[in-house]
Amino acid sequence: MGKGKKATTGICGAEADRINIRGRDLVNDLMGKTGFTGMFLLQALGRTPTPLQITLVDAVLVTIMEHGLVPSAVATRLTYHGAPDSYQGAIAAGLLGVGDRYAGTAGLCGALFQRILAASPGAREDATRAEIRAHRAQKRALPGFGHPTHREADPRVPRLIEIATQAGVKGEHLEVMHLVERELAQELGRKLPVNISAAIAAVLGEAGIPVSMMRGVVLVARCAGLVGHLQEEMERPIGETMWQTLEHSVAYQPGDA
Repeated sequence: MGKGKKATTGICGAEADRINIRGRDLVNDLMGKTGFTGMFLLQALGRTPTPLQITLVDAVLVTIMEHGLVPSAVATRLTYHGAPDSYQGAIAAGLLGVGDRYAGTAGLCGALFQRILAASPGAREDATRAEIRAHRAQKRALPGFGHPTHREADPRVPRLIEIATQAGVKGEHLEVMHLVERELAQELGRKLPVNISAAIAAVLGEAGIPVSMMRGVVLVARCAGLVGHLQEEMERPIGETMWQTLEHSVAYQPGDA
C-alpha cells in the first residue's frame, strides 16, 4: 500500500441508518431473505453463492458439527467447570483444540487434492503415489484416511458423497479422493478408508471453496456444536466427573531429577 493511501475493506461498512455488507443492504436485502449458510458464503467470498454451494456447505456444516466427547468438547466443558463466568472462554478453548489431529484436517486434505489436480489427468496416478511416498518417508500420516473410531468405514462419508452427487457436482475432486484411497491401499497392502475430513475437503472443493477457508468452515460448524455442549454442561454437568475420572486414572510417578 502506497504512502498516504487509505486501507479499505470490501466486507462491511456501517452508517447511521444503513449497514452495507458486500454491496447489499443488511436490513432490506439480506435479513429474512438469506439463510445463515448463504450469508456466511456471501460475507466470506464476496459474491452471491450458487444453490450448489449453499447445499454442499450446509451439508458439511451439519456433518461435522457434532461427534461426541471429542477433545474440543471436553476442553469446552472442563473450561466451563473451572471458569463458569467465562462462556466465550469455554467456547474458545474447544475451538483451539480443532487441529491437524482432530476435526481440522480438511484443509490439509484439500491442499493434497489440489496438488494432485494440478497434474495432467494422465499423470495423476503418479502424482498420487509420489504424495503417499513422501508422507511415508517423512513418517507423516496421510490426512483424511483412517479413523480411530470408524475403523472399517466412516458412516458419514457415503452419505455426504451421495448428497454432493445428487446436487450435480462435476466430481473431479471426488475422483481424486477415491484415487488416493486406491493408491494408498496398494502402497500399504491394506485398505485405509476415507474419513470425513477427506470427504469434506472433496465436497468443499466441488463447491469451489478455497483450501484456505476449509478449516474455517469446520470451525463454524464446531462452534455451533460447542454451544450445545456448553448448554448441556450448564443443565446436566459432567465436567466434575471428567476431572475426577482423570484424577483417579492417571497416577503420579516421580521422574528423574
